[in-house]
Amino acid sequence: MKKFLFIGLGNIGAKYANTRHNVGFAIADEIAHSLNANFTSQRYADVAEATYKGKQIILIKPTTYMNLSGRAFRFYQEQYSIPTNRTLTFVDDLDLPFGKIRLKGKGSAAGHNGLKNIEESIGTNQYPRLRFGIGSDFPKGKQINYVLGTWNDKEQQELASYVNEAKHAALSFVHHGLQNTMNEFN
Repeated sequence: MKKFLFIGLGNIGAKYANTRHNVGFAIADEIAHSLNANFTSQRYADVAEATYKGKQIILIKPTTYMNLSGRAFRFYQEQYSIPTNRTLTFVDDLDLPFGKIRLKGKGSAAGHNGLKNIEESIGTNQYPRLRFGIGSDFPKGKQINYVLGTWNDKEQQELASYVNEAKHAALSFVHHGLQNTMNEFN
């Protein structure tokens, strides 16, 4: 059975719950829920396993905090012997409008510390990722407050439908591959 590794980036703890920076966790949670999978605390991450169309999906939410996400990525990639092209990382993106998703097979970290750490840990920037737009509606110098801030009322009302779309894109990646999924969702 082919295996896939989904990595939802975020920070653990109540302080970070429902923040823009934790949208990767929200996407992983939505996928797990839709596939009737439950997360358990394991080494470096909360982990859930599911089957989708005859393929195994391992979902992780690193407990290493955002800036050390690569440790969990590499550990589970090696533990399950999953090639990098069958991993998909869910990450927030300031450069995309709120709710817009963009899939890529490679690219720069674009200043994102979680992605930087993954690149350092696995030795390449060539790994699939799903970027989820959080917008950039913040005053100069207040980026950290915005990213670690909670969704506003309007965003909160629309968030579930956008996270659901990200879930469909992730499952398409498993069933149809990266290129076809990029063609459909980008």
